[in-house]
Amino acid sequence: MLRFVTALLLSLAAAAPLAAQQDRRPSHCIAVADAAPGLEYLHKAAWTDPVPEFSVRLHYIAHASFLIQTRGGLNAVTDFTGFIGSTTMIPDVVTMNHAHDTHWTANPDPAIKHPLKGWGETHGAGVEHYLDLGEMLVRNVSTDIRSQWGGTEEKGNSIFVFEVEGLCIGHLGHLHHEPTDAQYAALGRLDVVMVPVDGGYTLPLPTIIRVVERLKSSVVIPMHWFSEMALGAFLDGVSESFAIEVTGGASLEVSLRDLPPRPTVMVLRPSWLRDPE
Repeated sequence: MLRFVTALLLSLAAAAPLAAQQDRRPSHCIAVADAAPGLEYLHKAAWTDPVPEFSVRLHYIAHASFLIQTRGGLNAVTDFTGFIGSTTMIPDVVTMNHAHDTHWTANPDPAIKHPLKGWGETHGAGVEHYLDLGEMLVRNVSTDIRSQWGGTEEKGNSIFVFEVEGLCIGHLGHLHHEPTDAQYAALGRLDVVMVPVDGGYTLPLPTIIRVVERLKSSVVIPMHWFSEMALGAFLDGVSESFAIEVTGGASLEVSLRDLPPRPTVMVLRPSWLRDPE
């Protein structure tokens, strides 16, 4: 009898991680599929509305911060600075990069369960994240950044990837160099990617265009632009390879059902989060 109980407990322990994985639709980030994923978006959807079935909501908050919401109620915020608007919502996950204080905070709210730094505890050490929350998997690929003194901090930035509802959603952070072949491979196929398009603070315009053309993401969302001129220069630069859609809103909802026939740049307008009155 004791042997039977022991065997049963071991089998349940082994099955637990599998159960968590079954809550998340499998993505094709690394094992690149030839299936065609899809996109649906509702420009007027509020961030407080329920997320539609099989979808993920992306809301552009400010600068390089995005809210990523799942149907099951998970909230993740990228390049979290400590302020996301006039809201009492506490994100479940925040990611940060420390190139500038507009991309991180030294004092995240202790109520945030998973504050993920994009750099290691020691200079140049880097960090590895693989956070499986069942419905969402968050992982990172380390890249270098320029230090504030003009040098290079190896593995000081992270490209974070969020796998949810079968989608791979990437945020390039404060990227300072084109990814290596190994880093491209580690990223895998990104269906959606948030890209800094400032043209100089991160990457020169020709380089970031080369990055998005190599990634071949279905949806590209510009971020980290400081003027309409910088945004317009990026849009002009990719107009032959990508369709351009200026949504006029801050949010879109993404699913695997209806990809545009041509890779598309979706221009969102940042808006702080506000609780309903």
